[in-house]
Amino acid sequence: MSRPDLLERDHAVIWHPFTQSGLQQDMLPVARAKGATLYLNSGEELLDGISSWWCNLHGHGHPAIVEAARKQCELLDHVLFAGCTHEPAVQLAERLLQILPGKLRKVFYSDNGSTAVEVALKMAVQWWYNRGEQRSTIVALGNSYHGDTFGAMAAGARGLFTKPFDSMLFQVEHISTAGSDSDVVRLEDLCRRKGVAAFIFEPRVQGAGGMCMYSADVLNRYIAICKQHGVLCIADEVMTGFGRTGPLFASAELCPAPDIVCLSKGLTNGSVPLSVTACSQEIFEGFVSNDHSRTFFHGHTYTGNPIAAAIALASLELTLSEECAAARARIEKAHAECASVLQTITGVGDVRLTGTILAFDLHDPASRGYTSSIRDVAMKFFRKRGVLLRPLGNTFYCMPPYCTTEEQLTRIHTSMVDCAKELPVIFDSI
Repeated sequence: MSRPDLLERDHAVIWHPFTQSGLQQDMLPVARAKGATLYLNSGEELLDGISSWWCNLHGHGHPAIVEAARKQCELLDHVLFAGCTHEPAVQLAERLLQILPGKLRKVFYSDNGSTAVEVALKMAVQWWYNRGEQRSTIVALGNSYHGDTFGAMAAGARGLFTKPFDSMLFQVEHISTAGSDSDVVRLEDLCRRKGVAAFIFEPRVQGAGGMCMYSADVLNRYIAICKQHGVLCIADEVMTGFGRTGPLFASAELCPAPDIVCLSKGLTNGSVPLSVTACSQEIFEGFVSNDHSRTFFHGHTYTGNPIAAAIALASLELTLSEECAAARARIEKAHAECASVLQTITGVGDVRLTGTILAFDLHDPASRGYTSSIRDVAMKFFRKRGVLLRPLGNTFYCMPPYCTTEEQLTRIHTSMVDCAKELPVIFDSI
């Protein structure tokens, strides 16, 4: 008796993320990947135009990363990180602290972007608690997204993703990315009256919120106000880190620099889960005591995993190379050329570009935002052209691995332009 194919078996046992199973979608049966290309079981090839959810910086199966994993797995695969330490975790922390903006001095490891944010929020609130000050209000940017665990959800914008849980989320004050005078006045008022513990933000680009791009000047204005009132500033660089917005970290454009920075995604090239919450020495010192009650009681089973740390070190060396800097510049230039074409197409709006992230909105007469059915039609369109792109509703974006060749970039960009021209006609006919 023959075994059912992979898609049938998947449908029988798997619950996929961000997927409405009632609107049955065909999963992509990926057999292997190399560089910027995904190879399906059928032999079909797709260019990974979104770096597999924004994390695969240097391409799939990079030899340096594979070798780092192999060597470390043979030496030490895992050990608890409470009471133990090891070379890869220490070396990675040392290297990151050398290149992160500002005066960050300590690294706390966890598993993913959402947990990195949870750590940052808890760290900020308990820091004030340990000082004997009851500051618990969090300020965040409107339209933000920081993850799907409860603290991260609370810090993000309320909406489709959070609605079933809104009554369970702690109150967060949101301010606009516009940075208007009224926004500034409101932030000043919040800092004076609300006992604000921290201000959290995605610097320069808000990812899941629709690739919203805004000026560093807005953040600098907000951060200056926060500093006047002693409010801790948290940069969520889970998506923007490791060169995605141009500089190595988007926070490099901020002055003053943040007190806490969250990293994940590109940290390990998407190979294995790992995240970092880096903080200043002042924050760390707020927990150092002979009183156990001042301890930061937070941890994860795979905190500081040696294999993940070794892979992150290998990925970081690739990111810091001249070759990678040249690749990012090449992608930015090609994106800019594509953006100029997109701006001439009827129905295309708000074409925007920051670093290696290109985005635009395609008019949908039926609906806007994440639930727009344009996405499903567009994904089928792109697949026929050998490209994997996954629009955020009617927001289209491209964030390719740095290893993507000029020829591959041209294919991705041509697909985006063709889709912007043809999809409105296709959509009207269905």
